[in-house]
Amino acid sequence: MANFAKSTVPRFSVEVSQNEYLPEGGREVNAIVTVTSTGGGTTGGLPLPAAPAPAPVRDRASNPSPRAAVVIMVDCSGSMDCPPTKIRHARKATAAAIDTLRDGVAFAVVAGTHRAEEVFPGGGRLATADPATRARAKEALRRLSAGGGTAIGTWLRLADRLLATAEAPIRHGILLTDGRDEHEEPAELRAALDACAGRFTCDARGVGTDWEVKEVTGIASALLGTADIVADPSDLAALTADFTGMMEAVMGKEVADVGLRVWTPVGAEVVFLKQVAPAVEDLTGRRAEAGARAGDYPTGSWGDESRDYHLCVRVPAAEVGQEMLAARVSLVLPRPAGGLPATLAQGLVRAVWTDDAAASTAMNPQVAHYTGQAELAQAIQEGMDARKAGDVEGATARLGRAVQLASASGNADTAKLLAKVVDVVDVATGTVRLKAKVAEADEMTLETRSTKTVRVKK
Repeated sequence: MANFAKSTVPRFSVEVSQNEYLPEGGREVNAIVTVTSTGGGTTGGLPLPAAPAPAPVRDRASNPSPRAAVVIMVDCSGSMDCPPTKIRHARKATAAAIDTLRDGVAFAVVAGTHRAEEVFPGGGRLATADPATRARAKEALRRLSAGGGTAIGTWLRLADRLLATAEAPIRHGILLTDGRDEHEEPAELRAALDACAGRFTCDARGVGTDWEVKEVTGIASALLGTADIVADPSDLAALTADFTGMMEAVMGKEVADVGLRVWTPVGAEVVFLKQVAPAVEDLTGRRAEAGARAGDYPTGSWGDESRDYHLCVRVPAAEVGQEMLAARVSLVLPRPAGGLPATLAQGLVRAVWTDDAAASTAMNPQVAHYTGQAELAQAIQEGMDARKAGDVEGATARLGRAVQLASASGNADTAKLLAKVVDVVDVATGTVRLKAKVAEADEMTLETRSTKTVRVKK
């Protein structure tokens, strides 16, 4: 593959782990697809697609083509003044994130209430990060005050409009909220997420315990970002570390809009495709048809990182001795103006029918591990929902199963969170008792982080 000195896509690789053997008449093929990108911006890969002509942008400095554009959305509703340290700490954490911006990155700050207001730079445009614009942005933050309601859909739509003014391939939002989306209908937020999906990615954070977990995680899921909780709004260090960590992650991204393309032969079909590391995210319903028997699944932006995906394909039944290509998995990068996408890497999923019972019944260790991790996330969600509904028996059963799965897979972080909600009697059997009193922050932390996984130990 040719090398390029700069402005190149990272090297991508695809590794398939599976047990390809099926019993006679078997139809379901499972595989873990590991995608890894390395060396972005330095060597390897393909030239980045040409970007569309830039719109004029206020405060744009000598670098007319930023690699990344970021909009920070800060909740400034009335609840952010209870206590007053909450809004002060949000301002300081946002200032620290702005200090993390590299020179040349396009950025803006939005204050969110029942409407969305451009705090910096204003005029419907993005500024270009340099010492002067960072200083002016931090000065503008000092004027933020709390008051008004919460309508997160309006914040996202404004972020979308601002990001659309930049030609940067990496377009990202960071959203901080401490409350529920009470000043718009759920359908309005859903419509905003649908409108923004595929246009930019977004990390969402909940501060305190008065926000709705499913809203915040739903925002991150729809926009292919991360969700987390800062349970103690007075913990400035934790909030600042989280904000700067998110910004540093954005600064490490090199290429956006990478698709995972799955081709299947005649008679075969995709049952599901899920990201399973670093977190569980079901991508099945996000398939976009990409020609005969192929579909693209969005993966968002990439830097130097590795992710795992669980692919399940249903193939036609066959006799012993037959074999077939069950699926071809490719990483594709769209080209502008309707050109053919660039293929960055690919891997093959096979099916072989055998009468060897030992071969056909053995589960691949990675498939087994991530099947358990996906079940763990589901068990936690179902258990917490049952607990809230007063279903003690159901909650005990599901959270007990979660304890068992967390231990078996070595997911120590999740096991610790579960131990704050249940008393563990026997890990091996998943025997637990619900705690009579549980801090709301502990409940919300467990729910928010339930989809985080650990990678299989090789």
